[in-house]
Amino acid sequence: MAQPTKLDQQLCFELYKASSNFTKLYARTLEPFNLTFPQYLVLLVLWEEDHVLTKDIGERLGLGIGTLNPIIGRMIAQGRLTKQQSAEDRRAYVISLTQKAQGEREPIEQAIYDKVISCNFIGMGALELMRNLKQLNTAFAEMDL
Repeated sequence: MAQPTKLDQQLCFELYKASSNFTKLYARTLEPFNLTFPQYLVLLVLWEEDHVLTKDIGERLGLGIGTLNPIIGRMIAQGRLTKQQSAEDRRAYVISLTQKAQGEREPIEQAIYDKVISCNFIGMGALELMRNLKQLNTAFAEMDL
């Protein structure tokens, strides 16, 4: 058996590979809906709470406005979102779901659920991994990176 390389012993490398693989898994699952993984994340935020300021969506997802605006723009063009100037702050915009995006919630969530179940992530300790990753991300947040 070959000796593990320095790269193979790096936690950051394993996290990078897992993140990349999850993104690919979700991308393939979302493809029939003509959705990208970042667009799906925007929908998750808005399915939880509709009519949210762009900056608040960005904060929830850890994305800057320069990254988020093109994602939202494509979703508006797809007929999934609307963008309206905030009544309280003329520089801010409220992003809302359309009927189309509201109607897609159940089929998209079902497709994701079916894919995750088929991969048996729960049997691989996914819940414990999620707790560990939340602790890791909390520690990073406290470092103020």
